[in-house]
Formats: sequence, structure tokens, C-alpha cells
Amino acid sequence: MSLSYIFALILVLGTCITGVIWLVDRLAFAPKRRARLEAARKEEGAEAEAETEADNKPADPLLVDYARSFFPVFLIVLIVRAFIVEPFHIPSGSMIPTLLVGDFVLVNKFSYGLRMPLSHWEFVDFGDPQRGDVVVFRPPWQPDQTWIKRIIGLPGDHIVYRNETLYINGNRISDTPLGWYSGPTVAEARVSVEHLGDDDHKILTMPNVPSKEGSWTVPPNEYFVMGDNRDNSEDSRYMGFVPEKAMVGKAFFIWMNWDGFPSMPMWSRIGNAIN
Repeated sequence: MSLSYIFALILVLGTCITGVIWLVDRLAFAPKRRARLEAARKEEGAEAEAETEADNKPADPLLVDYARSFFPVFLIVLIVRAFIVEPFHIPSGSMIPTLLVGDFVLVNKFSYGLRMPLSHWEFVDFGDPQRGDVVVFRPPWQPDQTWIKRIIGLPGDHIVYRNETLYINGNRISDTPLGWYSGPTVAEARVSVEHLGDDDHKILTMPNVPSKEGSWTVPPNEYFVMGDNRDNSEDSRYMGFVPEKAMVGKAFFIWMNWDGFPSMPMWSRIGNAIN
């Protein structure tokens, strides 16, 4: 069970439990407490004209007070995380140079549709993933995890990867060499700009590292994904296709980079858009 799933479960349970406690108290127990308070004051001879609204409201039990306070917090976080935007951490270098180890990214949860928390059942469809999108998904081969890759092949596409070159439906995807990569965690890699339709993005290739080659035809409702670090990425070349129902959302923004102690955050990464 992934940490993301556990956190979602905590949010759902927290929202349900606090909401039920607050609602049951409001409908069943709060009126009885007010009635007892009014009866007690009448017996004491308190004058109704001098009583304020605050005076007439009895103190809530501690559990109800906590539930009323935490319910809107749980609810707002649940709605934002489930339907609007969710943060993810990049643990590996498979998307270098686009994403570095330690990047924290934001994922648009309504890019392709709205899904129920935990069950991931889609109840509103906003469209399909597009070629070139950087997507977070739950891989069928490890459904308790979330991975991030770039969509290369759409349903029905014929993909060929040979000699560090990508072909889609018989067309060679052109790239522009930029020289040797000088960023962190990777040595002896060439960086290029790949022109994937209307999408331009950087990729890495390693001349001395063997790469998985082959040809694939993408089935209906599934996608072919690859990492931008082409020679250091477990992706559809190795693991298979990603079904549309496994998509979590489209990554669009880097809001932090920190790989933990003893390293320091890379401040230059903060605020970068993902393309």
C-alpha cells in the first residue's frame, strides 16, 4: 500500500468521521442540550429579555468541538487533493533532464477527468492524454506505486525505437543535439531537444549504455510512455502499456527540489514549468 493511498485513506476517513460526529450532534444532541439549558434557566428564574444568543448556547462536548473544527480542514484538503492538484516527489532519474531527483511537482488532477478517491472511478471525462504530456500514473505492474513518464504513443500508434531514434507510425522523430549533459547524477550523456509533434523537450542518451529496442503497437485505451532519460528508464519498452484508467494527472509545475539531508534545496528549480 503506497503512502499516497494511505494519505488519501486518512483524508477520506477523517472527513467521514468528523462530518458524521458533527452532523449527528447537530441534529440529535445539540437541540437536547439547548432544551436542558433553557429548562434549567427557567427554574432559576433567569429573565429571557436579558439573555443573549451566546448565553443560550450550551458548550459543546470536546469531541464535537474537535470534529466541527477539523471537518472543514479534512474536507478542503480532500477536495483539493482528489480533484484539483496533488503534489508528488521525484525519487529517480528516469526523467532527467526534464525532472531531477528531489523535484516536488504539482499534478493537475482534472486534466483528463475527475476520479473518486481510493477507487479511482472516473465520473467526469474532460478529455484524453496527449502526446508529449508528462503524466503521473499507477503502473499496472506495480499498482501500489505512482510513476511519472512522458506519453509517446497514443492508442493505435505503431512505435519503433532503434539506434537511439524514435519512430511513430513510420515517421522519424527528429532531434537537435545540444552537446554533453552537465547536470547532476548523470555522467557521459548527450542532451538533445526532441521534436515530438508540437512538443519540444530535452532528452538524454548515453552512447556507451545499451538501450532497449523494439517495435510496439499501442492497444485501444492504452498509452506508450518513456522516460526522457532514455537509457536509464523503466518504461513501456520494458514493462508494457499504461491503460487510460491508470492515469492520475498531468504534471505541470515544480514547486520545490530537495533530496533530503545532507543536500541543500536547488533553489533554481523552484517555479519551473514542466514541458
